Amino acid sequence: MDYFFFYVGLSFIFTHELDAVKMKEWKMVPILSILKEQTGYYIFIALHIPLFILLFWGLYGSYPNEVNTTLIFWLDISFIVHFFLHLGFLRHKNNLFKSAFSWILITGTGICAILDLTINLT
Repeated sequence: MDYFFFYVGLSFIFTHELDAVKMKEWKMVPILSILKEQTGYYIFIALHIPLFILLFWGLYGSYPNEVNTTLIFWLDISFIVHFFLHLGFLRHKNNLFKSAFSWILITGTGICAILDLTINLT
């Protein structure tokens, strides 16, 4: 399967986003963190709707017979950046990503992105 590690990484990031709701990740996002909890929660969740629309349309909608390899490349890069952002926020007062499970999801995303780039750029 082409881009196998990308799809595994995409699955990790989607699962991480589920975990992010439980861990109240919006409390670490600069603009959302100043809002009331319920408002931050609603906006955090709602922002995922256009994000997912753009993601799926970008991957498949504009290329009916093939996957958008340029977008996959940039998503791989964003998965790696996402990993480093979580490292940078390790000491944030509202960071609840402390469990091994959370870090398997975060790290798995980054590792899969590196593997995908390694395989598909050579």
